Amino acid sequence: MQQNNVLILDFGSQYTQLIARRVRELNIYCEIHPYNHPPKNQSEFKAIILSGSPNSVRGENVLHPDLSEIRGKKPVLAVCYGAQYLAHFSGGQVAPSNTREYGRANLSYIKSDETFFENISVGSQVWMSHSDTIKNLPTNGELLASTKDVENAAYKIKGEQTFAIQFHPEVYHSKDGKQILENFLVKIAGVSQTWTPDSFVESTVAAIQEKVGNDKVVLGLSGGVDSTVAAVLLNKAIGKNLYCIFVNNGLLRKNEFESVLTQYEGMGLNVKGVDASARFLKALEGISDPEKKRKAIGNSFIEVFDDEAHKITDVTWLAQGTIYPDVIESVSVNGGPSATIKSHHNVGGLPDYMKLKIVEPLRMIFKDEVRRVGASMGIDSELLGRHPFPGPGLGIRILGDITAEKVRILQEVDAVFINGLKEDGLYDKVWQAGAMLLPVNSVGVMGDERTYEKVVALRAVESTDGMTADWVNLPYEFLQKTSNKIINQVKGVNRVVYDISSKPPATIEWE
Repeated sequence: MQQNNVLILDFGSQYTQLIARRVRELNIYCEIHPYNHPPKNQSEFKAIILSGSPNSVRGENVLHPDLSEIRGKKPVLAVCYGAQYLAHFSGGQVAPSNTREYGRANLSYIKSDETFFENISVGSQVWMSHSDTIKNLPTNGELLASTKDVENAAYKIKGEQTFAIQFHPEVYHSKDGKQILENFLVKIAGVSQTWTPDSFVESTVAAIQEKVGNDKVVLGLSGGVDSTVAAVLLNKAIGKNLYCIFVNNGLLRKNEFESVLTQYEGMGLNVKGVDASARFLKALEGISDPEKKRKAIGNSFIEVFDDEAHKITDVTWLAQGTIYPDVIESVSVNGGPSATIKSHHNVGGLPDYMKLKIVEPLRMIFKDEVRRVGASMGIDSELLGRHPFPGPGLGIRILGDITAEKVRILQEVDAVFINGLKEDGLYDKVWQAGAMLLPVNSVGVMGDERTYEKVVALRAVESTDGMTADWVNLPYEFLQKTSNKIINQVKGVNRVVYDISSKPPATIEWE
């Protein structure tokens, strides 16, 4: 397998996971490892990609990878920081840009008859994100492409299969980024395109069986895509030794606890429902800081599972539906240099008192891949098409402290919004939608009387993986109708706004 795998060395870029996702789209398996903790067998990988980084090659804390095993021996693609690193430390020059080069650009020059840019035309849009620029190419560097403002946008090293690009082919805004990656990985490096959902299921089931054996596993179900696919995978691997628990944390959508339990009937899963809403709301009393709220929810989640696990004789493992974006936004990947954006309730390990070991069958794949894996196992398309919902639930959609009354208000608002999307045929055109309860009151007039009530923000985005997202241009008529319904039907709300921020720079959730 490894002879057809791709190694991505992470220098801390928030886009590193997107590189992996684009590679996976080509049916090529890849692994991400920190640049300072690479696998011992780097030479066994078919190709290597060096990621971008928030660091500068000119800074005091420059990130120095050891490329001795791969440079000149394996096909290498250096992206952004990687391209600057190769230039700066191999006879070239990197200097600060006169202006920060960030956003869309177009290739104004492409070297003809170059396989790396096969099927790419002058004018192709790329995405820049850097404050330094490559002034002079490294020794034996050959220019491959330029933009209007960036002369050395791409180059290769003569005598090596080493290519470098200043732009990011992995982001959506680089229109031909996938083609560039395919040119490098398939046409230049000769990597086989054999990684599919079916192959993932086969290898993951085998890995679970080897790892878990005859041990018992307890899994937390949320009703969402990730935990459901994880449950079906685990059920394939260990059958009756899987014990599923669905916890009502008091922060679910309206009537979700009952509907989710009904949903799993007939799927052949052993599921138990636990209503712990009072316990979670008690733990959240008086907490406004979003990170502290996430931690409180995560700790309560673990405590509930510890209680339930003790009711199962000899349970050994706790399974979770953790996926790649959860990891990259919580902690550095595998101990690498990535910056923390926010913590996730199911990432970061367990307390010492809890003796369960962790199994996370989806940890290495993205949301769109999870859906494809689920489809390959025959999971109902309606369930797989369900919008993502954050693990902490409405706890991070209520800005500020949480009370039962605020939860009630937001559940009602959310129900109007989501049901409206479904009724108007818009639900499947949106990747994720939800409502946020803002920590401010707004003056209003209802029935000739002054009101001073809550403000809610509606959010709907288009995405494929959650790492980047664009706001959805919902019809004005729909927004008008939804706003009127919310204000008229939900007591305590007198103003509705619509969030038109994209990710980046914003995140999908507000906390």
